[in-house]
Amino acid sequence: MMDPNAVVLGNSLLAWFTALGVALSINLFVALGKPVLVARFSRTAPGTPRVVGQVAVEVAQRTRQGLVFIVSAFVVTRYLDLPERATDLLRGAAVVAAFLQLGLWCNGALLLWMGRYRERVVKADVGATTSLGALGFVGQLLLWAFVVLLALGNLGVDVTALIAGLGIGGIAVALAAQNILGDLFASLSIIVDRPFVIGDFIIVDDYMGTVEYVGLKTTRIRSLGGEQIVFSNSDLLKARVRNYKRMYERRVLFSFGLLYQTTPEQAESVPRTVRRIVESQKLTRFERAHFARFGDSSLDFEAVYWMTDPDYGQYMDTQQAINLEMLRAFAKEGIRFAYPTRTLFVENALKVETAALRGDGHDHHSDRETRVRPS
Repeated sequence: MMDPNAVVLGNSLLAWFTALGVALSINLFVALGKPVLVARFSRTAPGTPRVVGQVAVEVAQRTRQGLVFIVSAFVVTRYLDLPERATDLLRGAAVVAAFLQLGLWCNGALLLWMGRYRERVVKADVGATTSLGALGFVGQLLLWAFVVLLALGNLGVDVTALIAGLGIGGIAVALAAQNILGDLFASLSIIVDRPFVIGDFIIVDDYMGTVEYVGLKTTRIRSLGGEQIVFSNSDLLKARVRNYKRMYERRVLFSFGLLYQTTPEQAESVPRTVRRIVESQKLTRFERAHFARFGDSSLDFEAVYWMTDPDYGQYMDTQQAINLEMLRAFAKEGIRFAYPTRTLFVENALKVETAALRGDGHDHHSDRETRVRPS
Protein backbone atom coordinates (compact mmCIF):
# COMPACT_ATOMS: atom_id res chain seq x y z
CA MET A 1 0.00 0.00 0.00
CA MET A 2 1.27 3.44 -0.96
CA ASP A 3 2.34 5.59 1.94
CA PRO A 4 0.76 9.10 1.63
CA ASN A 5 3.61 10.55 3.61
CA ALA A 6 6.21 9.27 1.19
CA VAL A 7 8.28 12.07 -0.23
CA VAL A 8 8.55 12.46 -4.04
CA LEU A 9 10.51 15.38 -5.55
CA GLY A 10 10.55 17.19 -2.26
CA ASN A 11 6.79 16.81 -1.52
CA SER A 12 4.67 14.13 0.04
CA LEU A 13 2.35 12.03 -2.07
CA LEU A 14 -0.57 13.56 -0.19
CA ALA A 15 0.52 17.04 -1.28
CA TRP A 16 0.93 15.88 -4.87
CA PHE A 17 -2.50 14.25 -4.92
CA THR A 18 -4.07 17.31 -3.28
CA ALA A 19 -2.55 19.62 -5.87
CA LEU A 20 -3.56 17.31 -8.71
CA GLY A 21 -7.11 17.06 -7.35
CA VAL A 22 -7.46 20.83 -7.08
CA ALA A 23 -6.10 21.35 -10.61
CA LEU A 24 -8.40 18.70 -12.07
CA SER A 25 -11.39 20.12 -10.20
CA ILE A 26 -10.77 23.61 -11.59
CA ASN A 27 -10.35 22.36 -15.16
CA LEU A 28 -13.30 19.96 -14.93
CA PHE A 29 -15.51 22.72 -13.55
CA VAL A 30 -14.59 25.01 -16.44
CA ALA A 31 -14.90 22.27 -19.08
CA LEU A 32 -18.35 21.17 -17.90
CA GLY A 33 -19.57 24.65 -17.07
CA LYS A 34 -18.95 26.15 -20.53
CA PRO A 35 -21.58 24.12 -22.46
CA VAL A 36 -24.07 24.49 -19.62
CA LEU A 37 -23.60 28.27 -19.59
CA VAL A 38 -23.94 28.49 -23.37
CA ALA A 39 -27.07 26.32 -23.39
CA ARG A 40 -28.58 28.25 -20.47
CA PHE A 41 -28.09 31.75 -21.83
CA SER A 42 -28.55 31.02 -25.52
CA ARG A 43 -32.24 30.94 -24.65
CA THR A 44 -32.56 34.06 -22.53
CA ALA A 45 -34.99 33.55 -19.68
CA PRO A 46 -37.95 35.95 -19.37
CA GLY A 47 -37.01 38.97 -17.32
CA THR A 48 -33.27 38.55 -17.99
CA PRO A 49 -31.79 41.36 -20.10
CA ARG A 50 -30.81 40.02 -23.52
CA VAL A 51 -27.37 41.60 -23.31
CA VAL A 52 -26.59 39.68 -20.09
CA GLY A 53 -27.16 36.38 -21.84
CA GLN A 54 -25.07 37.45 -24.82
CA VAL A 55 -22.17 38.49 -22.59
CA ALA A 56 -22.34 35.21 -20.63
CA VAL A 57 -22.29 33.17 -23.85
CA GLU A 58 -19.41 35.25 -25.24
CA VAL A 59 -17.37 34.79 -22.05
CA ALA A 60 -17.96 31.03 -22.06
CA GLN A 61 -17.08 30.59 -25.72
CA ARG A 62 -13.88 32.62 -25.42
CA THR A 63 -12.59 30.76 -22.35
CA ARG A 64 -9.59 28.66 -23.40
CA GLN A 65 -9.05 25.43 -21.52
CA GLY A 66 -5.28 25.52 -22.01
CA LEU A 67 -5.01 28.95 -20.41
CA VAL A 68 -7.17 27.79 -17.52
CA PHE A 69 -4.86 24.81 -17.01
CA ILE A 70 -1.77 27.04 -16.85
CA VAL A 71 -3.41 29.31 -14.26
CA SER A 72 -4.62 26.34 -12.21
CA ALA A 73 -1.11 24.86 -12.29
CA PHE A 74 0.20 27.98 -10.61
CA VAL A 75 -2.67 28.04 -8.11
CA VAL A 76 -1.86 24.56 -6.81
CA THR A 77 1.78 25.47 -6.14
CA ARG A 78 0.64 26.66 -2.73
CA TYR A 79 0.19 22.97 -1.80
CA LEU A 80 3.67 22.10 -3.02
CA ASP A 81 7.19 23.01 -2.06
CA LEU A 82 8.89 23.68 -5.39
CA PRO A 83 12.24 25.26 -6.27
CA GLU A 84 12.15 29.01 -6.54
CA ARG A 85 13.02 28.93 -10.24
CA ALA A 86 10.11 26.58 -11.00
CA THR A 87 7.73 28.73 -8.97
CA ASP A 88 8.84 31.87 -10.80
CA LEU A 89 8.46 30.12 -14.14
CA LEU A 90 4.95 28.96 -13.31
CA ARG A 91 4.07 32.40 -11.99
CA GLY A 92 5.22 34.08 -15.22
CA ALA A 93 3.32 31.58 -17.35
CA ALA A 94 0.21 32.07 -15.22
CA VAL A 95 0.43 35.88 -15.51
CA VAL A 96 0.69 35.67 -19.29
CA ALA A 97 -2.16 33.15 -19.47
CA ALA A 98 -4.40 35.16 -17.13
CA PHE A 99 -3.95 38.43 -19.02
CA LEU A 100 -4.33 36.67 -22.35
CA GLN A 101 -7.62 35.20 -21.17
CA LEU A 102 -8.69 38.58 -19.84
CA GLY A 103 -7.87 40.09 -23.23
CA LEU A 104 -9.98 37.45 -24.98
CA TRP A 105 -12.93 38.22 -22.71
CA CYS A 106 -12.63 41.99 -23.19
CA ASN A 107 -12.17 41.56 -26.93
CA GLY A 108 -15.31 39.44 -27.06
CA ALA A 109 -17.26 42.10 -25.13
CA LEU A 110 -15.96 44.79 -27.48
CA LEU A 111 -16.94 42.81 -30.58
CA LEU A 112 -20.34 42.11 -29.04
CA TRP A 113 -20.92 45.82 -28.43
CA MET A 114 -19.71 46.68 -31.94
CA GLY A 115 -22.05 44.09 -33.42
CA ARG A 116 -25.07 45.41 -31.54
CA TYR A 117 -24.18 48.99 -32.44
CA ARG A 118 -23.68 48.02 -36.09
CA GLU A 119 -27.14 46.45 -36.19
CA ARG A 120 -28.70 49.73 -35.11
CA VAL A 121 -26.60 52.05 -37.27
CA VAL A 122 -26.49 50.08 -40.52
CA LYS A 123 -30.29 50.06 -40.72
CA ALA A 124 -30.16 53.82 -41.27
CA ASP A 125 -26.72 54.09 -42.87
CA VAL A 126 -25.35 51.17 -44.91
CA GLY A 127 -22.12 53.04 -45.55
CA ALA A 128 -21.32 53.06 -41.84
CA THR A 129 -19.96 49.49 -42.08
CA THR A 130 -16.55 50.65 -43.30
CA SER A 131 -16.11 53.25 -40.58
CA LEU A 132 -17.37 50.88 -37.89
CA GLY A 133 -14.81 48.32 -39.05
CA ALA A 134 -12.07 50.91 -38.63
CA LEU A 135 -13.45 51.85 -35.21
CA GLY A 136 -13.41 48.20 -34.17
CA PHE A 137 -9.83 47.77 -35.36
CA VAL A 138 -8.65 50.83 -33.41
CA GLY A 139 -10.50 49.64 -30.30
CA GLN A 140 -8.97 46.16 -30.47
CA LEU A 141 -5.51 47.60 -31.03
CA LEU A 142 -5.78 49.79 -27.95
CA LEU A 143 -7.23 46.94 -25.90
CA TRP A 144 -4.44 44.50 -26.65
CA ALA A 145 -1.77 47.17 -26.20
CA PHE A 146 -3.19 47.83 -22.73
CA VAL A 147 -3.30 44.10 -21.91
CA VAL A 148 0.31 43.59 -23.03
CA LEU A 149 1.50 46.53 -20.93
CA LEU A 150 -0.33 45.19 -17.87
CA ALA A 151 1.16 41.74 -18.38
CA LEU A 152 4.68 43.11 -18.77
CA GLY A 153 4.24 45.27 -15.67
CA ASN A 154 3.17 42.24 -13.62
CA LEU A 155 6.15 40.28 -14.90
CA GLY A 156 8.48 42.89 -13.44
CA VAL A 157 9.33 44.66 -16.69
CA ASP A 158 9.78 48.43 -16.43
CA VAL A 159 7.20 49.66 -18.92
CA THR A 160 7.79 53.36 -18.26
CA ALA A 161 10.49 53.66 -20.91
CA LEU A 162 8.39 51.60 -23.30
CA ILE A 163 5.37 53.83 -22.81
CA ALA A 164 7.52 56.93 -23.28
CA GLY A 165 8.94 55.49 -26.50
CA LEU A 166 5.49 54.60 -27.77
CA GLY A 167 4.31 58.11 -26.90
CA ILE A 168 7.13 59.76 -28.84
CA GLY A 169 6.61 57.41 -31.78
CA GLY A 170 2.89 58.05 -31.68
CA ILE A 171 3.44 61.80 -31.77
CA ALA A 172 5.76 61.43 -34.78
CA VAL A 173 3.24 59.27 -36.63
CA ALA A 174 0.39 61.62 -35.75
CA LEU A 175 2.30 64.65 -37.08
CA ALA A 176 3.20 62.82 -40.28
CA ALA A 177 -0.34 61.65 -40.93
CA GLN A 178 -2.37 64.37 -39.24
CA ASN A 179 -4.60 64.98 -42.27
CA ILE A 180 -5.42 61.29 -42.63
CA LEU A 181 -5.98 60.89 -38.89
CA GLY A 182 -8.12 64.04 -38.87
CA ASP A 183 -10.36 62.60 -41.58
CA LEU A 184 -10.44 59.23 -39.79
CA PHE A 185 -11.57 60.72 -36.49
CA ALA A 186 -14.01 62.97 -38.35
CA SER A 187 -15.45 59.84 -39.94
CA LEU A 188 -15.85 58.24 -36.52
CA SER A 189 -17.50 61.43 -35.28
CA ILE A 190 -19.97 61.29 -38.18
CA ILE A 191 -20.76 57.66 -37.41
CA VAL A 192 -21.27 58.25 -33.69
CA ASP A 193 -22.99 61.65 -33.80
CA ARG A 194 -24.84 60.98 -37.10
CA PRO A 195 -25.49 64.52 -38.36
CA PHE A 196 -26.54 62.83 -41.59
CA VAL A 197 -26.78 59.30 -43.01
CA ILE A 198 -26.85 57.81 -46.49
CA GLY A 199 -29.95 58.99 -48.34
CA ASP A 200 -30.22 62.37 -46.58
CA PHE A 201 -30.45 65.50 -48.72
CA ILE A 202 -27.96 68.04 -47.36
CA ILE A 203 -26.64 71.48 -48.26
CA VAL A 204 -23.01 72.33 -47.49
CA ASP A 205 -22.09 75.92 -48.26
CA ASP A 206 -23.11 76.34 -51.93
CA TYR A 207 -23.30 72.61 -52.67
CA MET A 208 -26.34 70.38 -52.28
CA GLY A 209 -27.19 66.78 -52.97
CA THR A 210 -28.03 63.35 -51.58
CA VAL A 211 -25.48 61.53 -49.41
CA GLU A 212 -24.25 58.41 -51.21
CA TYR A 213 -21.25 57.26 -49.19
CA VAL A 214 -19.52 57.96 -45.87
CA GLY A 215 -15.99 56.57 -45.89
CA LEU A 216 -12.91 56.72 -43.71
CA LYS A 217 -11.55 59.82 -45.46
CA THR A 218 -14.30 61.29 -47.64
CA THR A 219 -18.04 61.71 -47.86
CA ARG A 220 -19.67 61.75 -51.28
CA ILE A 221 -22.96 63.30 -52.31
CA ARG A 222 -24.87 63.22 -55.60
CA SER A 223 -25.85 66.72 -56.66
CA LEU A 224 -29.11 67.69 -58.36
CA GLY A 225 -27.17 68.11 -61.59
CA GLY A 226 -26.06 64.47 -61.45
CA GLU A 227 -22.37 64.90 -60.68
CA GLN A 228 -20.74 63.47 -57.58
CA ILE A 229 -19.28 65.93 -55.05
CA VAL A 230 -16.53 64.64 -52.73
CA PHE A 231 -15.93 66.26 -49.34
CA SER A 232 -13.10 65.64 -46.92
CA ASN A 233 -14.63 64.44 -43.65
CA SER A 234 -12.66 66.94 -41.56
CA ASP A 235 -13.70 69.83 -43.83
CA LEU A 236 -17.29 68.63 -43.77
CA LEU A 237 -17.48 68.78 -39.98
CA LYS A 238 -16.13 72.33 -40.01
CA ALA A 239 -18.90 73.48 -42.37
CA ARG A 240 -22.52 74.27 -41.56
CA VAL A 241 -24.59 71.37 -42.84
CA ARG A 242 -28.31 71.76 -43.49
CA ASN A 243 -30.05 68.39 -43.45
CA TYR A 244 -33.41 68.57 -45.22
CA LYS A 245 -34.16 64.89 -44.56
CA ARG A 246 -34.49 65.73 -40.85
CA MET A 247 -37.13 68.34 -41.65
CA TYR A 248 -40.37 67.30 -39.98
CA GLU A 249 -42.43 70.21 -41.32
CA ARG A 250 -41.80 72.69 -44.11
CA ARG A 251 -42.53 76.41 -43.57
CA VAL A 252 -43.64 78.12 -46.77
CA LEU A 253 -43.75 81.87 -47.34
CA PHE A 254 -45.10 83.12 -50.67
CA SER A 255 -45.95 86.61 -51.85
CA PHE A 256 -47.96 88.13 -54.69
CA GLY A 257 -48.94 91.58 -55.89
CA LEU A 258 -52.25 93.15 -56.99
CA LEU A 259 -52.86 96.16 -59.22
CA TYR A 260 -53.17 99.58 -57.60
CA GLN A 261 -56.65 99.73 -59.13
CA THR A 262 -57.71 97.18 -56.50
CA THR A 263 -60.32 98.74 -54.19
CA PRO A 264 -59.81 98.81 -50.39
CA GLU A 265 -62.71 96.41 -49.96
CA GLN A 266 -61.18 93.93 -52.37
CA ALA A 267 -57.75 94.23 -50.70
CA GLU A 268 -59.35 93.61 -47.31
CA SER A 269 -60.98 90.39 -48.55
CA VAL A 270 -57.78 88.94 -50.01
CA PRO A 271 -56.25 87.57 -46.72
CA ARG A 272 -59.53 85.83 -45.91
CA THR A 273 -59.66 84.28 -49.37
CA VAL A 274 -56.07 83.08 -49.13
CA ARG A 275 -56.71 81.60 -45.70
CA ARG A 276 -59.73 79.69 -46.98
CA ILE A 277 -57.77 78.32 -49.92
CA VAL A 278 -54.77 77.25 -47.82
CA GLU A 279 -56.89 75.59 -45.14
CA SER A 280 -58.75 73.60 -47.80
CA GLN A 281 -55.55 71.70 -48.65
CA LYS A 282 -54.92 68.34 -46.94
CA LEU A 283 -51.34 68.73 -45.74
CA THR A 284 -51.26 72.40 -44.70
CA ARG A 285 -51.50 74.36 -41.47
CA PHE A 286 -52.29 78.04 -42.06
CA GLU A 287 -50.24 80.64 -40.15
CA ARG A 288 -50.96 84.11 -41.56
CA ALA A 289 -51.82 86.25 -44.60
CA HIS A 290 -51.40 90.05 -44.73
CA PHE A 291 -51.34 93.10 -46.97
CA ALA A 292 -47.63 93.67 -46.39
CA ARG A 293 -46.53 96.80 -48.25
CA PHE A 294 -46.99 99.23 -51.11
CA GLY A 295 -44.69 98.10 -53.90
CA ASP A 296 -43.39 100.09 -56.86
CA SER A 297 -46.14 98.85 -59.13
CA SER A 298 -48.31 96.63 -56.93
CA LEU A 299 -50.03 96.12 -53.61
CA ASP A 300 -47.85 93.40 -52.05
CA PHE A 301 -49.33 90.56 -49.96
CA GLU A 302 -47.57 87.84 -47.94
CA ALA A 303 -48.88 84.48 -46.78
CA VAL A 304 -47.29 81.80 -44.59
CA TYR A 305 -48.35 78.21 -44.05
CA TRP A 306 -46.78 74.93 -42.89
CA MET A 307 -46.59 71.67 -44.81
CA THR A 308 -47.09 68.78 -42.38
CA ASP A 309 -45.29 66.53 -44.88
CA PRO A 310 -41.78 67.86 -45.67
CA ASP A 311 -41.56 66.06 -49.03
CA TYR A 312 -40.65 68.57 -51.74
CA GLY A 313 -42.93 66.99 -54.32
CA GLN A 314 -45.90 67.25 -51.95
CA TYR A 315 -45.03 70.88 -51.29
CA MET A 316 -44.94 71.75 -55.01
CA ASP A 317 -48.25 69.97 -55.65
CA THR A 318 -49.86 71.87 -52.77
CA GLN A 319 -48.46 75.25 -53.85
CA GLN A 320 -49.68 74.64 -57.38
CA ALA A 321 -53.18 73.84 -56.11
CA ILE A 322 -53.15 77.03 -54.00
CA ASN A 323 -52.03 79.15 -56.96
CA LEU A 324 -54.75 77.76 -59.24
CA GLU A 325 -57.45 78.32 -56.61
CA MET A 326 -56.25 81.90 -56.13
CA LEU A 327 -56.47 82.51 -59.89
CA ARG A 328 -60.05 81.25 -59.95
CA ALA A 329 -61.15 83.10 -56.80
CA PHE A 330 -59.58 86.45 -57.79
CA ALA A 331 -60.94 86.24 -61.32
CA LYS A 332 -64.41 85.67 -59.89
CA GLU A 333 -64.07 88.74 -57.61
CA GLY A 334 -62.58 90.93 -60.32
CA ILE A 335 -59.20 91.19 -58.60
CA ARG A 336 -56.25 91.35 -60.96
CA PHE A 337 -52.64 90.37 -60.31
CA ALA A 338 -50.04 93.05 -60.86
CA TYR A 339 -47.33 93.01 -63.47
CA PRO A 340 -44.44 95.45 -63.98
CA THR A 341 -45.94 98.74 -65.25
CA ARG A 342 -44.96 102.39 -65.37
CA THR A 343 -47.42 105.27 -65.77
CA LEU A 344 -46.22 108.72 -66.83
CA PHE A 345 -48.27 111.80 -65.97
CA VAL A 346 -47.43 114.80 -68.23
CA GLU A 347 -48.77 118.23 -67.21
CA ASN A 348 -48.65 119.97 -70.66
CA ALA A 349 -49.39 117.40 -73.30
CA LEU A 350 -47.64 117.77 -76.64
CA LYS A 351 -49.20 116.91 -79.89
CA VAL A 352 -46.77 115.43 -82.36
CA GLU A 353 -47.50 115.78 -86.03
CA THR A 354 -45.36 114.22 -88.68
CA ALA A 355 -45.51 115.55 -92.25
CA ALA A 356 -43.77 114.09 -95.25
CA LEU A 357 -42.36 116.58 -97.69
CA ARG A 358 -41.42 115.50 -101.19
CA GLY A 359 -38.60 117.45 -103.04
CA ASP A 360 -38.48 118.57 -106.73
CA GLY A 361 -38.56 116.04 -109.51
CA HIS A 362 -34.80 116.09 -110.25
CA ASP A 363 -33.23 114.38 -107.21
CA HIS A 364 -36.07 111.91 -106.44
CA HIS A 365 -35.22 112.20 -102.70
CA SER A 366 -37.79 112.65 -99.92
CA ASP A 367 -37.29 114.52 -96.66
CA ARG A 368 -39.35 114.21 -93.45
CA GLU A 369 -40.00 117.11 -91.17
CA THR A 370 -41.43 116.72 -87.69
CA ARG A 371 -43.33 119.67 -86.35
CA VAL A 372 -44.15 119.84 -82.65
CA ARG A 373 -46.60 122.45 -81.50
CA PRO A 374 -48.46 122.90 -78.21
CA SER A 375 -52.03 121.73 -78.27
